[in-house]
Amino acid sequence: MTIHSNHPVDQIVEKITRLLHAKGVRLFTLIDHSGEAEKAGLHMPPTKLLIFGNPRGGTPLMLASPSLAIDLPLKILVAEDEAGVTQISWNDPAYLQSRHKVPEDLVRQIALAEILAVEAAS
Repeated sequence: MTIHSNHPVDQIVEKITRLLHAKGVRLFTLIDHSGEAEKAGLHMPPTKLLIFGNPRGGTPLMLASPSLAIDLPLKILVAEDEAGVTQISWNDPAYLQSRHKVPEDLVRQIALAEILAVEAAS
């Protein structure tokens, strides 16, 4: 899933980071793809990947659907496209549910990325 935002990449990343903190969700890491490209002497538009989760939420998911561990922790990609527009992308919870046979009662726990992305885009 992808939505657009009128805010720059760094502003979206900061907003998502604040939202994670407010919700008690841990930001495991922030991968700055464009920053690493620059270190290698290459250029790419601002592109950052946030990897986040909460063992209290993720563990029951992986116990119910062990293959889901390949897609957890959750991720949000924030990147500037060739037109200079910020795009926010995440895995659709319905896709993850179908791919890993996640029980219906646990699907809302993998919807956090979408909730954060939509809130951060505004």
